[in-house]
Parts: sequence; C-alpha cells; structure tokens
Amino acid sequence: MNQTRTLTDAEREANSAAAIQAIDTVEPILSYDTANNLQMAIAQYEPFVARGGWEQVPQETYGVTMGVNRDGVVQLKRRLISSADMAMVERVDEAMDAPTDAALRRFQARHGLVVNGQVDEATWYALNVPAETRLHQLRLNLLRVQNMASALADRYVVVNIPAAFIEVVEGGMVQRRHTAVVGRIDRQTPILKSRIHQINFNPYWNVPVSIIRRDLIKYMNENPNYLTEQKIRILDGNGQELQPSQINWQTEEAVNYRFRQDPGPQNSMGNVKINFHNPHAVYLHDTPTKGLFGENARFYSSGCVRVDQVQDFVGWVLRDNGDWGPGEVANLFATGERKDVEVTNPPEIHTTYISAWANRNGVVSFRDDVYEFDMAGKVSFDA
Repeated sequence: MNQTRTLTDAEREANSAAAIQAIDTVEPILSYDTANNLQMAIAQYEPFVARGGWEQVPQETYGVTMGVNRDGVVQLKRRLISSADMAMVERVDEAMDAPTDAALRRFQARHGLVVNGQVDEATWYALNVPAETRLHQLRLNLLRVQNMASALADRYVVVNIPAAFIEVVEGGMVQRRHTAVVGRIDRQTPILKSRIHQINFNPYWNVPVSIIRRDLIKYMNENPNYLTEQKIRILDGNGQELQPSQINWQTEEAVNYRFRQDPGPQNSMGNVKINFHNPHAVYLHDTPTKGLFGENARFYSSGCVRVDQVQDFVGWVLRDNGDWGPGEVANLFATGERKDVEVTNPPEIHTTYISAWANRNGVVSFRDDVYEFDMAGKVSFDA
C-alpha cells in the first residue's frame, strides 16, 4: 500500500524542486567550465556506451505515475539507474514508488521537459534515445563550446535554440534564466553574434514580407475581418492607409504594401521589442500568448525570440542607463506609452545551438536536435 500511494502535493513539489535544483547552477552553457564538465561527461559515457548503453523502455509505461502501476516499470527503473537519475538498489521491482517519482522528475528536468512525474509521450521518447546518440551530442557540443568560450565578453546573453531558453551572464556566472519561444523548424532562428543596442517600449509591429506572403494572405482568405480584429493597418508607399477591401487577396498583391500593427495588448510583440543589429531582421520581444512558455517544445516563432518574464530581462539590459530601473520599466508596461531607449552599455547577444551540456555537479542535460544540426555534425556556424 505504501509503495503505490499517490504523492501529496507537498511531496510532488519537493521532488520537482530537487530535480530543478540539480540543473540550476550558476555555470553558463557557454564557458570553459562547461567545456571541462562536458569532457568529464564524455569520459563517463564512453565506457558505458561500449558496454551496450541502456535498454529501451516499453510503450506500456505510457501514463505511469505514482499510484498507477503498469508493465514496464522494472525497465523504467533500470533505465533511470543507468543514467544516474536513480540510485542503485538491491532489487528492482515493479512498484512505481516515491524514489522512482523523484528520479523521473530529475530525468525530465535534465531534458527540458515539463516536470510532472508522469511518463508522457515526450518523456517516453526522451527515455528511448540511445546512449550512443547522447554521446555523439556530448562530443559535438564540446567542440561548439570550445569554439565560442574564448571570445565571450564579461556581460552577455545566450539564446540557446534547442533548449528554447535564455541565459543572462555577467562575471562568469548566470544572473538569470528566461524561458523562450524560438523559430519553428521551417523558419529557424539564425545563429548570430551581436549587441543589444535599443529597447522599443509598446512598439508598432511592421509585419515582415515573409509573414505577409506565408500567413497574412491565408488568414485574410479564411477571415476577411482578420486585419481589423488584430488592429493591423495597411499603408502604401506614401504612408496613406488603405482598406482591406482594396487588396486582391486571391493574389500576392499584399506584399507590395506595408502592414503595421498598433501597440496594445494584442500586439504580436507585446509590451517591448529588444533590438540588435543583424542581417536577418530578427529580435527578442514580449508576447501576448504566454501560455506557450509552459510547453515542452517551444518552436513556434518565425525566427524571432519571445522572452518570458521579459520585464526583468529589460531591467537588466538597461541597468547602466542610470535613470532606468524596475519601476520605470514597469510603469511603461502599465501605461502603454510608446518610447525608444538606446542602451548605454550594450551587452553581447549570442544565438547558438547547444543540445548537450553538463554542470559541476556532474548533471548532464540534453535537448532534441530540432534543426538536425547534430545529425549533420555541424560544429561551427556562420555568425
């Protein structure tokens, strides 16, 4: 009875907190420390892979959680022991018990999954990635980190695309992390290096031609009121406003005009746009659709990067502007006032592709190879 009981909310929260704490160190993903940690992880994985790696977890484990025992829990436990998420035990049984719940949550945290203590679809697929594939990721990402670590400034931002999160780094330590939404597979966030030089509060959104062609025309054919509902205006070359009825939506005529969305709650960039020079016309920004930050796979954008808790991020960027503190940022968010601010001490920004890393505690994290750069063996990128 004690082995199959359902965990209390407090016990679930404690197991989740321990799982997140294991990966939440101050070491940046891009640093010499991470390179050293990756080398140690490789040394641990190589003999394990040579012995055959870990076994597969059967599909019968779908839906397994505390109090829901099914066939396959023995294999699940052995898999969690193999990757050091669960301590060795004398006898592996079929009970989905509290230690297994804690181990499963740790595994989920290491793989960037929703930490829920359940073998859901994303967790099952991650459990069944072969150890050989994980070793390949470790080796590739060691080379990527080594290539970049020597050229970093003291103060920088890293957008890690496979992890869909952002690290804010200063003095060799992570100051904060932000969940992000990055480019979908067919509209990838580019790899680049730049500096954040300007903040636009409550901006207009000028719809890129690529989105007009790919999305806007389709939306207007499905719903002729779409532009009106989204407060998107059509402007000609002289800045004169046109009505949607003046455009032939059965053709690509719309790409000849400028589409601008008014500031406000529905604006695709939310309360703020964060600019850095680049040839791809991408940027960081807020979003009105914050529910996406809670998903496992956050690859929904057209190349730009949406930032969770963006108000705190902007406060850090403007820290050296003197008259800009959390209060001023919060006030502009609240009032909706349009304002552009040049950044006094522009921090570096790196959008990069690190799908495996390790911390000083020996905890190794992996992410899916969403853009298939690992599959292609890519070590360096045009930036």
